[in-house]
Amino acid sequence: MITPLEIQNKEFKKGMRGYKENEVDEFLDKIIVDYESLYKENIELKDKITMLNDQIGKYENLEKTLNNTLVFAQSTAEEVAQNAQKKAELIINEAENNAQKIMDGANSEVIKIKREYEEGKKQLQIFKTRFKTLLEAQLEAVTSSSQEIIDQDE
Repeated sequence: MITPLEIQNKEFKKGMRGYKENEVDEFLDKIIVDYESLYKENIELKDKITMLNDQIGKYENLEKTLNNTLVFAQSTAEEVAQNAQKKAELIINEAENNAQKIMDGANSEVIKIKREYEEGKKQLQIFKTRFKTLLEAQLEAVTSSSQEIIDQDE
């Protein structure tokens, strides 16, 4: 690329039927001014492009970081949800097991009470039978004693 300084320092050989030197110099001066302006603008734009490319790189890195963070957050949320589901299932299973133990214990207690009740009924029946037998024996003894007393008096 030609610099403005190279345009300014360029010298042309003079020929016999050449251009007017003043017009050429004036035109070159205008070209130098415009070219220098464009040259500086081109450098500034290149710097700006470099800066913007750096910013784009930073934003791309930030985007990657955010994507990674989002993926990590999603996997963590899924893991937390799975753990909560497992914990809930364990709690439900434990509650069901405890309820079953309570029911089994209550059933055993009912069976035990029924046995005791049946045993009490049996003992009551035995007592009634023995008491009845005792009373009958006592009645028999009283009756026979009375009969003997009556028989002796006669």
